[in-house]
Formats: sequence, structure tokens, C-alpha cells
Amino acid sequence: MSAARLSSDVSASDEAAIAARLPDYLARSYARYSNFTVASAVVDEQGGVHFGVNVENAAYPSGTCAEQTAIGAMITAGGRRIARVYIAAGSDAVVQPCGACRQRIGEFAARTCEIVSVQGGAATVRTPFWSLLPEAFGPADLE
Repeated sequence: MSAARLSSDVSASDEAAIAARLPDYLARSYARYSNFTVASAVVDEQGGVHFGVNVENAAYPSGTCAEQTAIGAMITAGGRRIARVYIAAGSDAVVQPCGACRQRIGEFAARTCEIVSVQGGAATVRTPFWSLLPEAFGPADLE
């Protein structure tokens, strides 16, 4: 699912619009087992915005994280580099990507990629992505 195109250097008003939409996506999450809903938006190198939610499964832990579904939407739409990742939880938690999602984001993250935690429909905490996954194993290691 992709929204309108934005500049990869997201303006404050565009960022506010993305953050404001995440609570609506939380309601689409399928968190039947943990009751911990998560929504994510990925902005690609072309400015495309791609949303995702967590989808749990009875065969726990076979679920899919919100960041993973957003990355899948980005790839499906033709994006290949992540400029920014927005994450919101259906709680007061400041959410950061889990370890597996950090590796998934690292596969596509631009050098300047950042993680933006969203609470109450507003961006609250910014973290440079590569500070979360220092010395990562990635595509360059396989060349």
C-alpha cells in the first residue's frame, strides 16, 4: 500500500501527516495474541511512503512485524532504499525496531536513514538507524 509521493527529504508538514496517519493503521494491526499493535511507515529514496502493520500468527513467533510489511510494500512498489522509518505502538511505549527488523532495515537503509518513534500521532524521538546496528552484516559482506 503506497501513498502519494513525497520528497525523500520529508518536510515538517509531510512528516506530521505521516505521523498522524499511523494511529489509523494501528487499528488494522492483527495482534490477536500479544495485543501489542504496531504500525510503521517507510519513506523510500523516491519519496514514496509505504505503510505496514504487525500481523501475528497462532504458530508464534511466525508473525510479521510492521516494519517488515512496510518494507515489503516498498519493494513491491519499486523502492529500493529506505530514507526514514516511522514506528508507532498502540501504547505509550517509545518503539524501536526489534533485532530482526534492524537487520531487515539494514538491507535497504540509506547511510542517512533514521528511525522516528511516533506517539500520539506526532514524531517524538529520532534515532540514526546505523547507531542501532553498528558493524552490521549486509549485502557488501557477500561481494
